[in-house]
Amino acid sequence: MKVQGKELGAKVKELIHEGSVRRIVVKNAEGHTVMEIPVTAGVIATVALPIVTAVGALAALANDWKIEVHRK
Repeated sequence: MKVQGKELGAKVKELIHEGSVRRIVVKNAEGHTVMEIPVTAGVIATVALPIVTAVGALAALANDWKIEVHRK
């Protein structure tokens, strides 16, 4: 899925809380992988806030992002 910069953090947060997602890959407009987020049950409570903060910082760098979602 493609998202604009300001929507990136919210979409990643939504995907983390969804439950059926195994891994999230964030790519820039050129298709280069910028961040890979392995999602497990423990990640939701423990690591979600720092991940969303990092993704929010990335969102400020460019307008167009692509999110690849790997499900169970």
